[in-house]
Amino acid sequence: MKELQPVNQNVLLDLPSNGEEAKTASGIIIPDMAKEKQNIARVVAMSNIDNSEIAVGDEVMYNGFGGTETEFEGKKYLLIQYSDIMAKIVETDEI
Repeated sequence: MKELQPVNQNVLLDLPSNGEEAKTASGIIIPDMAKEKQNIARVVAMSNIDNSEIAVGDEVMYNGFGGTETEFEGKKYLLIQYSDIMAKIVETDEI
């Protein structure tokens, strides 16, 4: 079995699939490259990073201009520098 293991302060994010084509009301298909990305993904692997604020399984918001998109064994991933992770999304209790 093969797996991607990030090195050099990199984090591997699982990119959600868009599923269906987007169309305007008049039926014009909007290509993926014209759609606005959400920049939220789940961490699936990371290199050895001291005092990391995130862990595998966390949902994070990342800088949309960084990283390298790749496809590995049929799934889309984003390999991004740890410093390009901007926030961790956490569940909180309502007061």
